[in-house]
Amino acid sequence: MTENVDDKGRRRFLVAATSTIGAVGAGFVAVPFVLSLKPSAKARAAGAPIEIDISKLEDGQLMVVEWRGQPVWVVKRTPEHLANLATLNDRLTDPNSDVEQQPTYAKNENRAIKSEYLVVVGICTHLGCSPSHVKMADPLGATIDDDWKGGFFCPCHGSKFDLAGRVYKGVPAPTNLVVPPHTYLSDTRILVGVDSSAGVA
Repeated sequence: MTENVDDKGRRRFLVAATSTIGAVGAGFVAVPFVLSLKPSAKARAAGAPIEIDISKLEDGQLMVVEWRGQPVWVVKRTPEHLANLATLNDRLTDPNSDVEQQPTYAKNENRAIKSEYLVVVGICTHLGCSPSHVKMADPLGATIDDDWKGGFFCPCHGSKFDLAGRVYKGVPAPTNLVVPPHTYLSDTRILVGVDSSAGVA
């Protein structure tokens, strides 16, 4: 039994049409899957650099912002705070920031690009708690240390840090607070999450 030419043409047309529709359908099915692999806007924003306005930050005041799900602290230090830092070296575990946990432009006594501003991740390097900012005149300071010069105290396990985020000896925290990558866009704006190409201590 032989096929006529019309039947062969119809069969070829149906096979081609079915294949084309199947390929288009597979494409439509694949699009949501491929899009699901792309990070969400929230996820992209969580890792993005953040800009901080420090124009209203007063002497001795701490500002907290969130970057990558972590608290970042910015403290405006006074000349007295900065002078006190040098007097604490013999009481600190890593006074010269020898452990590699800060960008090179913050590897100095002040651990800062601009000496009056400290920028650190506000998470204790012991077990990830968030220490409290305790000022020099705060009554709590006298209970932390006989000669408290201001800094950060973790009430969970007793770790303490000076106003450069450097850890004291004899506490559970093994290292200084982490200095995140950052740069100054102007005298009053900091971009956290982007390394400074040059820093001035």
